[in-house]
Amino acid sequence: MKFETMQKPLSTEQQMRHAVLLTFCDPLPDQCSLLQHISHEDWKKLLHWLDTSGLALYFLDRMLEVQRSDLLPPVVLARLQQNYNDNIARTQRLMTESNAIHREFQNSQLSYATLKGFSLWPLSVSKPWLRSQLDLDFLIEEDHLVEARQILEQRGYYLHAVSGKSWEFKRVHTPGRSVKDLYKPLPLRCVELHAESNDQSLPSVLARKDVLDFNGVSIPVLSRSDLFLAQGLHLFKHLLSEFSRTAHFIEFYRHVLARHQDDLFWKEVRAAAEESPGAALALGVIIILTTQVMDDFAPEALANWTVHLVRPRVRFWLSLYGSKSVLTSFPGCKLYLLLQRELEREGISSKRPLRRSLMPLSLPPAIAHAPPHETVPDQVRRHFTQISFIWFRLRFHLFEGVRYFCESIKWRQRIRKLAL
Repeated sequence: MKFETMQKPLSTEQQMRHAVLLTFCDPLPDQCSLLQHISHEDWKKLLHWLDTSGLALYFLDRMLEVQRSDLLPPVVLARLQQNYNDNIARTQRLMTESNAIHREFQNSQLSYATLKGFSLWPLSVSKPWLRSQLDLDFLIEEDHLVEARQILEQRGYYLHAVSGKSWEFKRVHTPGRSVKDLYKPLPLRCVELHAESNDQSLPSVLARKDVLDFNGVSIPVLSRSDLFLAQGLHLFKHLLSEFSRTAHFIEFYRHVLARHQDDLFWKEVRAAAEESPGAALALGVIIILTTQVMDDFAPEALANWTVHLVRPRVRFWLSLYGSKSVLTSFPGCKLYLLLQRELEREGISSKRPLRRSLMPLSLPPAIAHAPPHETVPDQVRRHFTQISFIWFRLRFHLFEGVRYFCESIKWRQRIRKLAL
């Protein structure tokens, strides 16, 4: 199963990122040799992308696995190894907090399951400390939301935001000053609860959950088919956003390879997807894009009921912009809006109108909150950080908005020319 690409050539910076991505293939493609010829300045840029994409520790682990750490300059190898050691301590702290929450949820007999995160071990994530995990996510029965909230508030969290049936809890914190703080063993500051409807007419994912023995605790997780489907839909959701972490593609890719020969599993996934409108199409999009940037990885037992659902106009977007969307740097771009418009033609509705996506009418949320007994200098720094963040987002919306309008004109011209 091969997909033709029609994209413009990648920039030099994107070629370096693509070389990193290809190191996860077996055997290593020839393009990976590009890493031997990267300058010191280019490595600095590449390291920043590795951090923000969530790939840094996966990449280090992969280079050690295939015994090609010689591709990394000594200073780069030392930096990644320090991040690795820091993240082990950070993950252990995260697991301790996770275990405590699990015990309290289970003591209160709440009906819930872990989402993403640690539930991706061991198929998608071979070692938990390789993953850049920033929060904990739980699917919880709607009737148990209030009790779960009380448990989290007793642990020092406060309800920060509610979006539909998702509740986001945070702790008061001071944001890190560098992306390298991503690996520091800091206290967990965010937990998200996602409510499952108590409507008896709808299929219940929690009713068929499994149990995973993880870090000395039995934690409830989604069934194996629901877990895979949720992973694919989560990746699809982020593709339809300004920035999607490239690490999610590697995790999905590895999950598929781990189940490659398991035809019974793919039948279970197909049955689960039939309960979720648009799920098969979403998986088809992700399979095409992952194949485009990696290799021919999906078994026919998965591809034969997903890929054919992707219509020509969506495939055309993937061929033009797909690779660059995977390889983009933070904060991303708005070209996903062209894909969103095409998917709306296929019956997949968007969460926000186009105008609000191009230029939000409200200020971004606070990234730092006032701690108890805040001093005046700390208050000044906090406000300065927030103002800088607002200016950063404003510039992004202005620049990417103009870029979107220019590309949308070209997109319509191409569509008419090809009569898609």
